[in-house]
Amino acid sequence: MNISVDRLKSINEKLKRKIEEKKLENKSDEQFTIDIDSISSENIATSTIEEMLRTIPTNLAISIELDKNSDPIRVGNLTRMLELYEKLEISKKAPNLDKIFMYKAMNISGVGLKEEDFGEIREGKYVQIIAITYEPDKNGKKKAKNISLGYFGKAETLDLSFKNEIIEFVLRWRYEKAFQNLKHYRVLLSRLS
Repeated sequence: MNISVDRLKSINEKLKRKIEEKKLENKSDEQFTIDIDSISSENIATSTIEEMLRTIPTNLAISIELDKNSDPIRVGNLTRMLELYEKLEISKKAPNLDKIFMYKAMNISGVGLKEEDFGEIREGKYVQIIAITYEPDKNGKKKAKNISLGYFGKAETLDLSFKNEIIEFVLRWRYEKAFQNLKHYRVLLSRLS
């Protein structure tokens, strides 16, 4: 793909104008924020891995192969994700906590998660956490299936901090899923030696 420097400059200028327009549209500087201490290893030093592991249900820890030798950041991420799981009442739609990572992906409808629209609400849309799984159809072909894990109402009526917690839950779920994928690749690489 060949893109000229002039074309990139033009796109960059359009993005800058769009950002400025968005800033003017939004009367306040509401942005998605996450407390960096909640994912840093320094925060984990205040509580031990064993203490955090006690907050994680045993069946979940076993199903995702989590133990005292696991990465402290992973354990801290999972602990916070479980707090949000309860607070957002996702347990009502997904009561089997040890199955929460069987989904292939997770997304949010009504709120942007891409770099260019991160945290922005979509006017007139409803906010839901959507889990995606693949199930065979009648011909045995895998087909994507969306499952609502939580419905939170119209996007424009959401409180900023509540919206941020919804986003945080999905991001933390994805973060844990990434840890699981890393382990899979470590295992495959170890088989080459």
